[in-house]
Amino acid sequence: MSKYGSVLGLDTIRGLLRELGNPQDDLKFIHIAGTNGKGSVLAYTSMILSKAGYKTGRYVSPTVISYLEKIQIDGKWISESEFAEIMEEIKEAIDRLVCKGEPVPTVFEVETAMAFLYFKKQKCDLVVLETGLGGETDATNVIKNTVCAVFATISVDHLGVIGDTLEEIAQTKSGIIKPGCTVVSARQQENVRLILQKKAESLNCIYTEAEPEQMSIEKEDYKGLTFSYKKYAHMQNHIAGECQRENLSVALEVIESLRKLGYQIEEGAVRDGLDATRWAGRFTCLSEDPVVIVDGAHNEDAAKKLRTSIERYFTGEELILIMGVFKDKEYEKIVQILCPSAKRVYTVDLPNKERTLPAEKLAECVRDCMTEQLSVYAEKSIGDAVAKAYTYATEDSGKRVVIACGSLSYLSEVIRCMEGCVQNPQRKERI
Repeated sequence: MSKYGSVLGLDTIRGLLRELGNPQDDLKFIHIAGTNGKGSVLAYTSMILSKAGYKTGRYVSPTVISYLEKIQIDGKWISESEFAEIMEEIKEAIDRLVCKGEPVPTVFEVETAMAFLYFKKQKCDLVVLETGLGGETDATNVIKNTVCAVFATISVDHLGVIGDTLEEIAQTKSGIIKPGCTVVSARQQENVRLILQKKAESLNCIYTEAEPEQMSIEKEDYKGLTFSYKKYAHMQNHIAGECQRENLSVALEVIESLRKLGYQIEEGAVRDGLDATRWAGRFTCLSEDPVVIVDGAHNEDAAKKLRTSIERYFTGEELILIMGVFKDKEYEKIVQILCPSAKRVYTVDLPNKERTLPAEKLAECVRDCMTEQLSVYAEKSIGDAVAKAYTYATEDSGKRVVIACGSLSYLSEVIRCMEGCVQNPQRKERI
């Protein structure tokens, strides 16, 4: 399917879903858009709903560990046999479309249709749905039954694809708002907030914005935090990072909005859901001695938040970075934000050879902002970079931390390579 590329618009997926009996019309959705934080908000929200007793579907992209994690129910991935069975149905539907002379769906459209069909077959009570690219013309926006439209932080990304300015990007993302649904947003820049509020008001929707400043942090380190937010006191969360304050406040506002709509979600379910949430690739600790973190910071906003997290958790420690980026991202800004505080940087090619920025070119970009103490190495493979970074981090007795960042797309390989580096069975189990 990949030869059909990425196409914005809903006509093709509507045709495919029509052939499948429009399974999405029998489901209720919490639809999440934004630039950074969608995945974490989805993880918190869906786990809380599962703990509250609702059979909850999750549709996520991109994935980190396995292709199958795109489609989950109550945190359990779709099985290979279920995937194959539903794909047979979809293949037959596509064959019928081809016979009619209708367009062939893209990979993302097929995956989205598969998720809807699977969730319907499994009789999900709610589906927490993450947009792919944009909002209004994203394949996921074919849905009608949106209970809550949610916006994580919106910043500049995919310029020229879903908009040429921040305002245009926000306008496109606001397209997931449906008449009469409830709307919850992260704290946005003023121009973005006005666009979301205006769209919500035009469709008779209640608009709520999270208030991260009302969150008090009682304990925090690179493994998570204990916090209170409004009526929710002494909550435990095991996903660290500066951005999680925002994401947690958004997720809790979503839960409050659902409670106002009549969903039964007790405080115990909120507590248990937050405590049980794990989300690979979002400031995830793979090793504690030395500390090795993976984080999918892939744009300017995410890089700034990662830098803040590094400064908060690892003051005085020597920073070693592993970096791989896509050439269509603002990689110069990511480098300028993260690299000046590093001691060593190992650059790598990403698995997607068409989109990757070559390791040597990324290394040249790093050298342009080099300070005297910074060394940079373009590595032949992700495995080489991980092995060398890990070995250097364990030398001598100095405090050193390794952080792999720049894209989610290669972090599964970093995790696999780390398993080869770490011999301690207990630590390997943690990974």
